[in-house]
Amino acid sequence: MRRLILITVLGAATLVGAGVAGGEQLRQGDLRLTFDGHFTPKTLPRDRDVPISVDITGSIATSKGLRPPQMRRMTVAVNRHGTLSIVGLPACDPGRLEATSAREALVRCRGSLVGKGRFFANVDFPGLLFPVEGKMLGFASRVGGKPAVALHIYGASPVEVTVVLIFRIRYPSKGRFGTILTTRLPKIAADLGYVTDVSMTFGRTYRHRGKPRSFLSARCAAPEGFPMAFFTFAKGTFVFANGQTLEPSLIRNCRVR
Repeated sequence: MRRLILITVLGAATLVGAGVAGGEQLRQGDLRLTFDGHFTPKTLPRDRDVPISVDITGSIATSKGLRPPQMRRMTVAVNRHGTLSIVGLPACDPGRLEATSAREALVRCRGSLVGKGRFFANVDFPGLLFPVEGKMLGFASRVGGKPAVALHIYGASPVEVTVVLIFRIRYPSKGRFGTILTTRLPKIAADLGYVTDVSMTFGRTYRHRGKPRSFLSARCAAPEGFPMAFFTFAKGTFVFANGQTLEPSLIRNCRVR
Protein backbone atom coordinates (compact mmCIF):
# COMPACT_ATOMS: atom_id res chain seq x y z
CA MET A 1 0.00 0.00 0.00
CA ARG A 2 2.80 2.44 0.84
CA ARG A 3 4.27 1.78 -2.62
CA LEU A 4 0.99 2.58 -4.35
CA ILE A 5 0.60 5.84 -2.46
CA LEU A 6 4.21 6.68 -3.29
CA ILE A 7 3.39 6.36 -6.99
CA THR A 8 0.54 8.82 -6.59
CA VAL A 9 2.59 11.35 -4.67
CA LEU A 10 5.47 11.24 -7.15
CA GLY A 11 3.03 11.92 -9.95
CA ALA A 12 1.65 14.94 -8.08
CA ALA A 13 5.07 16.42 -7.53
CA THR A 14 5.82 16.60 -11.23
CA LEU A 15 3.22 19.30 -11.74
CA VAL A 16 4.90 21.78 -9.44
CA GLY A 17 6.91 24.58 -11.05
CA ALA A 18 4.93 25.47 -14.21
CA GLY A 19 1.76 27.39 -15.03
CA VAL A 20 -0.25 28.65 -17.97
CA ALA A 21 -2.47 31.70 -17.53
CA GLY A 22 -6.22 31.33 -17.94
CA GLY A 23 -6.44 27.61 -17.17
CA GLU A 24 -5.19 26.56 -20.63
CA GLN A 25 -4.98 22.93 -21.68
CA LEU A 26 -2.18 21.17 -23.50
CA ARG A 27 -3.14 17.95 -25.30
CA GLN A 28 -1.20 15.20 -27.00
CA GLY A 29 -3.21 12.19 -28.05
CA ASP A 30 -5.31 11.16 -25.06
CA LEU A 31 -3.09 12.98 -22.55
CA ARG A 32 -4.39 16.30 -21.17
CA LEU A 33 -2.33 18.69 -19.03
CA THR A 34 -4.13 21.71 -17.52
CA PHE A 35 -2.31 24.63 -15.87
CA ASP A 36 -3.22 27.96 -14.38
CA GLY A 37 -0.73 30.29 -12.72
CA HIS A 38 0.08 33.92 -12.05
CA PHE A 39 2.56 36.13 -10.25
CA THR A 40 1.89 39.10 -7.99
CA PRO A 41 2.26 41.99 -8.16
CA LYS A 42 1.86 42.41 -11.92
CA THR A 43 2.87 46.08 -11.83
CA LEU A 44 6.66 46.19 -11.54
CA PRO A 45 9.56 48.64 -12.02
CA ARG A 46 11.14 48.75 -15.45
CA ASP A 47 14.77 48.92 -14.29
CA ARG A 48 15.08 46.98 -11.03
CA ASP A 49 13.94 43.69 -9.50
CA VAL A 50 11.35 43.62 -6.71
CA PRO A 51 9.91 40.68 -4.73
CA ILE A 52 7.11 38.64 -6.27
CA SER A 53 5.18 35.49 -5.38
CA VAL A 54 3.95 32.83 -7.81
CA ASP A 55 0.72 30.84 -7.47
CA ILE A 56 0.36 27.62 -9.45
CA THR A 57 -2.46 25.15 -10.01
CA GLY A 58 -2.51 22.17 -12.33
CA SER A 59 -3.99 18.80 -13.16
CA ILE A 60 -3.22 15.83 -15.38
CA ALA A 61 -5.77 13.49 -16.93
CA THR A 62 -6.76 11.62 -20.06
CA SER A 63 -9.69 12.57 -22.24
CA LYS A 64 -11.14 9.07 -21.86
CA GLY A 65 -10.85 9.08 -18.06
CA LEU A 66 -8.18 6.35 -17.99
CA ARG A 67 -5.02 6.42 -15.87
CA PRO A 68 -2.52 8.93 -17.31
CA PRO A 69 1.12 7.86 -17.78
CA GLN A 70 3.63 8.70 -15.06
CA MET A 71 5.93 11.65 -15.58
CA ARG A 72 9.62 10.79 -15.57
CA ARG A 73 11.39 14.12 -16.07
CA MET A 74 10.51 17.80 -15.86
CA THR A 75 12.47 20.89 -16.86
CA VAL A 76 11.23 24.46 -16.40
CA ALA A 77 13.14 27.41 -17.84
CA VAL A 78 12.25 30.84 -16.40
CA ASN A 79 12.52 34.18 -18.22
CA ARG A 80 15.75 36.07 -17.56
CA HIS A 81 13.83 39.09 -16.22
CA GLY A 82 12.61 36.94 -13.33
CA THR A 83 15.10 35.74 -10.73
CA LEU A 84 15.08 32.74 -8.39
CA SER A 85 17.77 32.92 -5.72
CA ILE A 86 18.52 31.12 -2.46
CA VAL A 87 21.48 33.38 -1.56
CA GLY A 88 21.35 34.14 2.16
CA LEU A 89 18.86 31.38 2.99
CA PRO A 90 19.96 28.44 5.13
CA ALA A 91 20.22 25.31 2.97
CA CYS A 92 18.04 22.44 4.13
CA ASP A 93 19.82 19.10 3.71
CA PRO A 94 17.35 16.83 1.84
CA GLY A 95 18.37 13.97 4.11
CA ARG A 96 16.83 15.80 7.07
CA LEU A 97 13.43 15.67 5.36
CA GLU A 98 13.31 11.92 4.78
CA ALA A 99 10.63 10.02 6.73
CA THR A 100 9.18 13.19 8.27
CA SER A 101 5.66 14.58 8.45
CA ALA A 102 4.96 18.10 7.18
CA ARG A 103 5.05 19.35 10.78
CA GLU A 104 8.41 17.67 11.45
CA ALA A 105 9.86 18.98 8.19
CA LEU A 106 8.98 22.54 9.23
CA VAL A 107 10.55 22.06 12.64
CA ARG A 108 13.80 20.93 11.01
CA CYS A 109 13.98 23.37 8.09
CA ARG A 110 11.57 26.26 8.69
CA GLY A 111 14.31 28.82 8.00
CA SER A 112 14.65 27.41 4.46
CA LEU A 113 10.94 27.44 3.57
CA VAL A 114 10.13 29.01 0.16
CA GLY A 115 6.78 27.43 -0.80
CA LYS A 116 3.61 25.70 0.40
CA GLY A 117 0.89 23.73 -1.35
CA ARG A 118 -1.41 20.72 -1.52
CA PHE A 119 -2.00 17.81 -3.87
CA PHE A 120 -5.06 15.67 -4.60
CA ALA A 121 -4.74 12.34 -6.39
CA ASN A 122 -6.35 8.94 -6.89
CA VAL A 123 -5.16 5.38 -6.43
CA ASP A 124 -6.93 3.14 -8.91
CA PHE A 125 -7.28 -0.56 -8.07
CA PRO A 126 -9.32 -2.89 -10.27
CA GLY A 127 -12.86 -2.17 -9.19
CA LEU A 128 -11.79 0.29 -6.48
CA LEU A 129 -10.86 3.98 -6.64
CA PHE A 130 -9.96 6.04 -3.58
CA PRO A 131 -8.64 9.60 -3.17
CA VAL A 132 -5.32 10.64 -1.63
CA GLU A 133 -4.43 14.14 -0.48
CA GLY A 134 -1.54 15.78 1.32
CA LYS A 135 0.77 18.73 1.81
CA MET A 136 3.77 19.96 -0.18
CA LEU A 137 6.56 22.16 1.17
CA GLY A 138 9.45 23.69 -0.78
CA PHE A 139 12.80 24.31 0.92
CA ALA A 140 15.93 26.09 -0.26
CA SER A 141 18.67 23.47 -0.50
CA ARG A 142 22.04 22.60 -2.00
CA VAL A 143 23.15 19.40 -3.71
CA GLY A 144 26.83 18.92 -4.42
CA GLY A 145 27.39 22.53 -3.38
CA LYS A 146 24.99 23.80 -6.06
CA PRO A 147 21.60 25.50 -5.47
CA ALA A 148 18.45 23.39 -5.42
CA VAL A 149 14.90 23.27 -4.11
CA ALA A 150 13.88 20.25 -2.03
CA LEU A 151 10.19 19.47 -2.42
CA HIS A 152 8.78 17.65 0.61
CA ILE A 153 5.57 15.74 -0.18
CA TYR A 154 3.58 14.26 2.67
CA GLY A 155 0.35 12.28 2.68
CA ALA A 156 -1.33 10.91 5.80
CA SER A 157 -4.45 9.26 4.36
CA PRO A 158 -5.11 6.40 3.81
CA VAL A 159 -1.51 5.64 4.89
CA GLU A 160 1.39 7.87 5.93
CA VAL A 161 4.13 8.41 3.34
CA THR A 162 6.87 10.97 2.65
CA VAL A 163 8.66 11.67 -0.63
CA VAL A 164 11.45 14.21 -1.21
CA LEU A 165 12.18 15.41 -4.76
CA ILE A 166 15.19 17.55 -5.68
CA PHE A 167 14.87 20.33 -8.25
CA ARG A 168 18.37 21.25 -9.37
CA ILE A 169 18.91 24.89 -10.40
CA ARG A 170 21.29 26.30 -12.97
CA TYR A 171 21.75 29.79 -14.37
CA PRO A 172 22.65 30.01 -18.11
CA SER A 173 24.69 33.10 -18.94
CA LYS A 174 23.02 33.62 -22.33
CA GLY A 175 19.59 33.26 -23.90
CA ARG A 176 16.01 34.18 -23.05
CA PHE A 177 15.87 32.02 -19.94
CA GLY A 178 18.08 32.82 -16.97
CA THR A 179 17.02 30.09 -14.52
CA ILE A 180 16.44 26.39 -15.28
CA LEU A 181 15.02 23.86 -12.80
CA THR A 182 15.19 20.12 -13.49
CA THR A 183 14.01 17.02 -11.64
CA ARG A 184 13.86 13.32 -12.45
CA LEU A 185 11.38 10.85 -11.03
CA PRO A 186 12.42 7.25 -10.32
CA LYS A 187 10.97 4.49 -12.46
CA ILE A 188 8.29 2.57 -10.58
CA ALA A 189 6.97 -0.71 -11.93
CA ALA A 190 3.32 -0.21 -11.02
CA ASP A 191 1.28 2.65 -12.40
CA LEU A 192 -1.87 2.76 -10.31
CA GLY A 193 -1.71 6.32 -8.96
CA TYR A 194 -2.51 9.56 -10.75
CA VAL A 195 -2.91 13.24 -9.94
CA THR A 196 -6.19 15.11 -10.01
CA ASP A 197 -5.14 18.56 -8.74
CA VAL A 198 -2.08 20.40 -7.47
CA SER A 199 -1.77 23.90 -6.02
CA MET A 200 1.39 25.64 -4.81
CA THR A 201 2.50 29.13 -3.79
CA PHE A 202 6.18 30.12 -3.93
CA GLY A 203 7.57 33.29 -2.38
CA ARG A 204 9.79 34.41 0.48
CA THR A 205 11.32 37.70 1.57
CA TYR A 206 14.17 37.89 4.09
CA ARG A 207 17.27 39.87 5.01
CA HIS A 208 20.87 38.93 4.26
CA ARG A 209 23.83 40.96 5.50
CA GLY A 210 21.48 43.75 6.45
CA LYS A 211 19.85 44.01 3.01
CA PRO A 212 16.38 42.87 1.90
CA ARG A 213 16.25 39.89 -0.47
CA SER A 214 13.61 37.71 -2.07
CA PHE A 215 13.48 34.09 -3.20
CA LEU A 216 11.61 35.30 -6.30
CA SER A 217 11.96 38.73 -7.88
CA ALA A 218 11.24 40.32 -11.25
CA ARG A 219 11.02 43.52 -13.27
CA CYS A 220 8.75 44.57 -16.14
CA ALA A 221 11.22 44.91 -19.01
CA ALA A 222 8.96 46.90 -21.34
CA PRO A 223 10.73 49.07 -23.93
CA GLU A 224 11.09 52.72 -23.01
CA GLY A 225 7.83 54.55 -23.65
CA PHE A 226 5.66 51.42 -23.44
CA PRO A 227 3.52 50.89 -20.28
CA MET A 228 3.16 47.11 -20.72
CA ALA A 229 5.12 44.09 -21.88
CA PHE A 230 4.11 40.59 -23.04
CA PHE A 231 6.77 37.94 -22.59
CA THR A 232 7.47 34.21 -22.37
CA PHE A 233 7.40 33.71 -18.64
CA ALA A 234 8.57 30.09 -18.74
CA LYS A 235 9.05 27.10 -21.00
CA GLY A 236 8.50 23.58 -19.74
CA THR A 237 9.52 20.14 -20.95
CA PHE A 238 7.53 17.24 -19.47
CA VAL A 239 8.60 13.70 -20.38
CA PHE A 240 6.26 10.77 -19.66
CA ALA A 241 6.93 7.08 -19.18
CA ASN A 242 5.16 6.15 -22.45
CA GLY A 243 7.50 8.37 -24.48
CA GLN A 244 5.18 11.36 -24.81
CA THR A 245 6.71 14.81 -24.33
CA LEU A 246 4.79 18.05 -23.74
CA GLU A 247 6.56 21.40 -24.14
CA PRO A 248 4.36 24.35 -23.18
CA SER A 249 5.53 27.95 -23.39
CA LEU A 250 3.81 30.19 -20.87
CA ILE A 251 2.96 33.75 -21.96
CA ARG A 252 2.46 36.50 -19.38
CA ASN A 253 2.19 40.27 -19.26
CA CYS A 254 3.23 42.98 -16.81
CA ARG A 255 2.73 46.72 -16.37
CA VAL A 256 5.41 49.27 -15.64
CA ARG A 257 5.18 50.90 -12.23
